[in-house]
Amino acid sequence: MAKNVKKKELGLGIRALLSNLDEQQPPEKQEEVVRELSHTVAMIPTVQIEVNPFQPRKDFDEEALEELANSLKVHGLIQPITVRRLSGKEYQLISGERRLRASRIAGLKEIPAYVRIANDQEMLEMALVENIQREDLNPIEISITYQRLIDECDLTHENLGDRVGKKRSTVTNFLGLLKLPPQIQQSLKNKDISMGHAKALRGIEDVAIQLSIFNEIISKGLSVRDTEQLARDYQQPKGKPAAGSKRISDSHLQVQDNLRNFFGAKVQLKTSDKGKGQIVIPFSSNEDLNRLLDLLEKE
Repeated sequence: MAKNVKKKELGLGIRALLSNLDEQQPPEKQEEVVRELSHTVAMIPTVQIEVNPFQPRKDFDEEALEELANSLKVHGLIQPITVRRLSGKEYQLISGERRLRASRIAGLKEIPAYVRIANDQEMLEMALVENIQREDLNPIEISITYQRLIDECDLTHENLGDRVGKKRSTVTNFLGLLKLPPQIQQSLKNKDISMGHAKALRGIEDVAIQLSIFNEIISKGLSVRDTEQLARDYQQPKGKPAAGSKRISDSHLQVQDNLRNFFGAKVQLKTSDKGKGQIVIPFSSNEDLNRLLDLLEKE
């Protein structure tokens, strides 16, 4: 019951802020509203959001959208989109079209969004820079704010670094966190893993390997140094294939990649010319085995 009350109160607060925008407000009052909206997330029905007709990007990878949609069904949308309010129940997308499309594919009725008003560019930038100086932000919140400054205020990594008093490499490292799988982002947000763990995982391109190492971090309580070493071990070039071994076909390779993404483990698919084969799913502990069994039972 408490959860419902809290959500209702938050919704009322956002509605009150938005209703203030319908009236002519003195500059100081408008600045106060923009400052509040800059870090307040509203839940907006996807049917009320229209895509910006001037969006330059037209083509989206359908397979990548499906993968993101499947992830959203489990984890929800972690990084809010940004919209501009047009009227009482109409919003126009500013940034996050890929997230919006995937949310619709996933069947999400409402998604989190930051709401902007027209001609608030300068005030928004000041409000976001001010928010980023808070001490209680987790790394994902910082990363999202950096991305907003780049997307909505048209800043480069170098410009952003100057605005927030950070090196360009620091800005780039934070932005890279948003490319990690949702479950890793959530663990970083919950402080289950550290920025050092996330940075080591970010250096790995294969999502399946990222998730495999991530699961070892959680199950074994690996330190940052252990994680970095494990990441290096995974990335070391392997020797030549043994005599008689056979490279799997592209279609089988795609199946193997899909299995790796599903299980979050370095699954290996072995096949023969006659169509026979086996699927090998490694696990690192009893806890990891139980995690794999839970995944199988859900299907």
